[in-house]
Amino acid sequence: MTDSHMIPYRPGRRDENDMIRRAESYHRLMESRRSVRQFSADPVPRGLIESAIGTASTAPSGAHRQPWTFVAISDPTVKREIRLAAEEEERAFYLKGRASEEWLAAVEPMATNWEKPFLETVPWLVVVFEQTFGYDTDGNHQKNYYVKESVGIACGFFIAALHNMGLATLTHTPAPMKFLSEILQRPDNERPSIIFPIGYPGDDATVPDLKRRELEDISVWFTD
Repeated sequence: MTDSHMIPYRPGRRDENDMIRRAESYHRLMESRRSVRQFSADPVPRGLIESAIGTASTAPSGAHRQPWTFVAISDPTVKREIRLAAEEEERAFYLKGRASEEWLAAVEPMATNWEKPFLETVPWLVVVFEQTFGYDTDGNHQKNYYVKESVGIACGFFIAALHNMGLATLTHTPAPMKFLSEILQRPDNERPSIIFPIGYPGDDATVPDLKRRELEDISVWFTD
């Protein structure tokens, strides 16, 4: 019996040597990815942001609910409003006791603080919202599954797509983030997850001299 919901999937196999070349090339590309906090104000075409969001939307999701909304902002007035609200929360976090001493020590190598000028400098902000539930065609609540996992995978695809284009970004997560729902007028089934400032690295951009863990430190193998 044929399931009417299923279609054939026959992508074909690549030559193994070609697979190795592609794998190594992509690894080198992603190994060069870094989080950036100093951005150029140079414009970025809307089409590139659309393409990155489109790539993010190819991510797997629980029951294919695709429980995400990507809100793209280039309006300077809205960017400034987001910056001011984010800095208010960050000031309380860094300067008024919300952050533990342990956390502050952990992020010290990142050279980050409550000031977030990049939220205005960048040509684009993309705010990702989790859809905690959806609506069916009759307007009834529809359960979404594995929302955080699904949105996290989509955001990973999004970051990779941006880096592949030659753009830089940062995962910015001020807490709490309710102000984003209010500023961006999102519905009650959406919860803000991450702010992505997007642009080219500034001429003054620097990043911490960090090393990633080696393969043997992050993997366990059971082989015959």
